[in-house]
This record gives sequence, structure tokens and C-alpha cells, in this order.
Amino acid sequence: VENRIKEIRRNTRRKYSAEEKVRIVIEGLRGEDSIAALCRKEGINQNLYYRWSKDFLEAGKKRMKGDIEREANRGEVSALR
Repeated sequence: VENRIKEIRRNTRRKYSAEEKVRIVIEGLRGEDSIAALCRKEGINQNLYYRWSKDFLEAGKKRMKGDIEREANRGEVSALR
């Protein structure tokens, strides 16, 4: 019985799109409401919010680093050869 309940919960768990996650994280970063209030409103656990926030900031850091340390384009490689 317990395994069946766990299976039902897994199958009915809400899945958030990337856009929804970004919207929730940005709303939390704005600081208009507390994180606890935001999570209650969205129906998510605070740990989940902080995991999304960490992923969001890490992705931004990688993107910013990529702008500085970009790969050489085909013309630059040809010129070096």
C-alpha cells in the first residue's frame, strides 16, 4: 500500500518548466516577499527554490565567463595557421 501511494505521488508531482523556474527565482531575487512566503505561494519547498537559485546563478556565471573566454572563430584559426 505504501509503495502504491509513493508511486501515485511521483506520478502526480508537478513539473516546472524552465521559464517557470526562472520566473520564481527572479521573483525571489527581487526581495519583495520573503522566500518562505514566495515558496508557500508557489507551492514549492524552500530547498527546491534554493537549488533552482543556485543553478540559475551558476549558469549565469558560466555564461559571463564564456563571454570573456570565447572560442576562436574559423577566421582566427586560419590566420594562426
